[in-house]
Amino acid sequence: MNTPAPASTALLSALCLVAAGAAPLADQFRDPPNPARPGVYWYFMDGNLDRDEMTRDLDAMKAAGLGHVVWLEVNVDVPRGPVEALSPEWMDLFAHGVQHAQKIGIDVTIGTGPGWTGSGGPWIKPEESMQHLVVSETTVTGPTAFKAKLPVAPQRDHWWKMLNCEFYEDLAVYAVPACKPTIEDAEQKVFYTRPGYMPGHSPAFLPAPATHADTPAEDTIDPSKIIDLTNKLQRDGTLAWQVPAGEWTVLRFGRRSNGTSNRPASFPVVGLDHDKFSKELLEKHFDHYGGKLVKRIGMRDPGATGGLVAMHLDSWEMNAQNWTPGFLDEFRKRRGYDFTPWLPAFSGRVVKDRASSERALWDLRLTIQDLILENYAGHLRTLAHRHGLKFSIEPYEMTQTADLELGALADVPMCEFWSTKYDCSH
Repeated sequence: MNTPAPASTALLSALCLVAAGAAPLADQFRDPPNPARPGVYWYFMDGNLDRDEMTRDLDAMKAAGLGHVVWLEVNVDVPRGPVEALSPEWMDLFAHGVQHAQKIGIDVTIGTGPGWTGSGGPWIKPEESMQHLVVSETTVTGPTAFKAKLPVAPQRDHWWKMLNCEFYEDLAVYAVPACKPTIEDAEQKVFYTRPGYMPGHSPAFLPAPATHADTPAEDTIDPSKIIDLTNKLQRDGTLAWQVPAGEWTVLRFGRRSNGTSNRPASFPVVGLDHDKFSKELLEKHFDHYGGKLVKRIGMRDPGATGGLVAMHLDSWEMNAQNWTPGFLDEFRKRRGYDFTPWLPAFSGRVVKDRASSERALWDLRLTIQDLILENYAGHLRTLAHRHGLKFSIEPYEMTQTADLELGALADVPMCEFWSTKYDCSH
């Protein structure tokens, strides 16, 4: 959930104007410039829109001294209203709200998608959604002739999984000498999950010591002994393999949707969040939502006060993504080596040695950060600017990037704070 949007840091601009002799300080506080006025989130609850009420809302905001609103189409446990999201009637009401806001000098910011988190909708197919590399395990003892169907790894559960998806696509099959998983915090180190920092959830960062204790040889995979069986996997999932002597673990790798939806969105526009590593899928989503809203309003006249001014990326409540088609190529391009020998680390197993595996997983997370900054948040900013809009971000808590790296992409970085014991009696 969100608290009212904080006043813009443009208040500093007002103080600079004072220093330049533009107006006495007291006058600036009595009648601050529009960007320095406080603002609020303006929620529209699953079709409960009314033209006259919207007008009265905005007029009351103006009378109270507010300068901006963040328009979000959401549903938080309310009965559905008669105006279906993105219908022609809804679009007309949206246009009326923005036009009246411009008339009275209130700035409007729109979200990156329906709901207050994420950027997705029913237009995103499962294979286009945020993805996990999943792995199933089968133990085989040789020498023997093995022929059986390998299990398919299920879609992974997590806090934010809203939709179950049948989509699955095989990527690779490896046989490795049997050993137990020993990588601590593997779920977070390979970004299967990214819990929040709040007490009882997870630490704010993962330890990155300069040295690591040795892992016993029996709990380590020698890269030279990894056997690639991908070409032996049949279309129905059957593997036929002449197993060498010893105990082996067969790892079947595939990609699945992580099941995260935009939330809490109006019923007609609930759908999967798009792949955050793909510019193309971001643009597909933008064409179905943000671009459609901007097109309905048109570009604002230069120098105009109020109206549609910005796009906002709110809370990252989408869990984590760790895969996309072409990820191995992106990794090689950015890190300079092939990640495929380290794929067994997704199962929590040490490859080569502890230090090498931890280094590879650090590079995995660094590559994921690169892709989100370049192809998601960075490209969202490009799209916003292309349409004459500024871009704001709430750049923390559960993101898969360093907070300051993400916040640096915003024209207006913002935050929220929570207090359950605030004493306002003094």
